[in-house]
Amino acid sequence: MQDTVDLNADMGESFGPWKMGDDAALLDVISSANIACGFHAGDADVMSTTMARAVANEVGIGAHPGFRDLQGFGRRRMDVPHATLANQVRYQVGAAQGMARAVGGAVRHLKLHGALANMASEDETLARACYEAALSVDPEIIVMVLAGTAQEAAARSLGARMACEIFADRAYNADCTLVDRRQPGAVIHDPDHAAARILDMLRAGAILAEDGTRIPTRIDTICLHGDTPEAVGIARSLRAGLEAAGVRIARFEGARG
Repeated sequence: MQDTVDLNADMGESFGPWKMGDDAALLDVISSANIACGFHAGDADVMSTTMARAVANEVGIGAHPGFRDLQGFGRRRMDVPHATLANQVRYQVGAAQGMARAVGGAVRHLKLHGALANMASEDETLARACYEAALSVDPEIIVMVLAGTAQEAAARSLGARMACEIFADRAYNADCTLVDRRQPGAVIHDPDHAAARILDMLRAGAILAEDGTRIPTRIDTICLHGDTPEAVGIARSLRAGLEAAGVRIARFEGARG
């Protein structure tokens, strides 16, 4: 079993007086943070506060762009021309860079959000359009990809620095995509089950799908969704379980290909 892995979480998703998740508590546990850029969630104040806390906790900062869909939290599939979508990704990455610099940090990685990420995991051309856009802003940005999907294929084809991600709190289909949230068991709520499941995947060096399929993969980072009520409990349980098994938590390096 590998001796080092990154823990990441999606966060910065509050908006004005509306609060989403316990970002401060998660930042005590994780090593990388994917911070919303204002399109699917978040706003300028939330971005700044979240990034400042990440810097203080020595947590890696990532831009987390999604569809322009505040009402749907970026989880509604949208048909956006690739050229427009590329500019929307550039816009969000640029906003994240500016906010990070202002609080003494830097954006080191990119992770697509929600429906955009799901669509990119199925469509290499779409994923490539998003990643090319991000790389045009920062050629050294690390692209966090859903391991084993079209996202990974797109990042490899671009020769990008890459971090392969698996999910602690989501169930998998046999093609490495995530089980639709509308399906029973798609989201895992039990912290002990999530931790045991991830240890099994790290030992196997593979994604373990719900139907028993094993898909060998590189595992650089493990995701926890910051918007679920159990997020902090899962994060703490997972970190404790990993460390007890001799796995060190550290930011990914972003190796190419």
